[in-house]
Amino acid sequence: MQNRYTGVIGDFSKLGLLKALQSAGFSIGLNWYLTPDETHNSDGRHVRYLYQDEYRACDEELWLSLKAIVDGKKRQVRNMENDAILKAAFFSDCLDFRGMKKAERTERRHEWFAKSLGVLAGKDIVCVDPDNGLVVRSALGGPKENKYVLPEEIARYYAQGSTVVYYQHKARCKDERYIEQLEQLLRRKDLPDASGLALKFEKVSQRYYLFVIQPRHKEAVEKAVKDMLSTTWGDYFRLL
Repeated sequence: MQNRYTGVIGDFSKLGLLKALQSAGFSIGLNWYLTPDETHNSDGRHVRYLYQDEYRACDEELWLSLKAIVDGKKRQVRNMENDAILKAAFFSDCLDFRGMKKAERTERRHEWFAKSLGVLAGKDIVCVDPDNGLVVRSALGGPKENKYVLPEEIARYYAQGSTVVYYQHKARCKDERYIEQLEQLLRRKDLPDASGLALKFEKVSQRYYLFVIQPRHKEAVEKAVKDMLSTTWGDYFRLL
């Protein structure tokens, strides 16, 4: 996540999903995986949905709140951290690797993540929102690793008792690639008895929300997602 992305349709889909889970009785934690704003491209423009009533029908309160942020030029993640948008514990410390060597980046990430564990401890569901999703081999240890979530970080949240939902950007790959990625993740020994669920948001800018589910949450999570898909949100999300 970057501050310049605040209020894009990805936030609308993510926060709508988390609100549905919250309505089902789950407590929510959200780590934005915030990184410094980049300037090499014009990403962050996907806000046209805020002027289309068909999206408003999904969740009018959320739609109006995000529209006020974008229209008011207040595009900072901290402006989405309020009960009117989502009642949650938020972790928005920036993971900034600029000017650091590999050893420094590793130490910085360790400290940053350890702090997030304390902030989000005890939440039923922890959502992580990296720019790109689950780390790929080419990014490991590199200066852009902060744009990804590491498997061991998902496992640490899971070990604290949380079901984890991670954002996954859709690159030029078929859906099956991301399902295989989730299935491989679930085979880790530090994710005992975890089950998976995959949601795809298919409008404007396609993306996935992939679940690593605690056994005690499985039935309720699946019902919450099914109930959400029975509403107007079902026109935009698809269960894979």
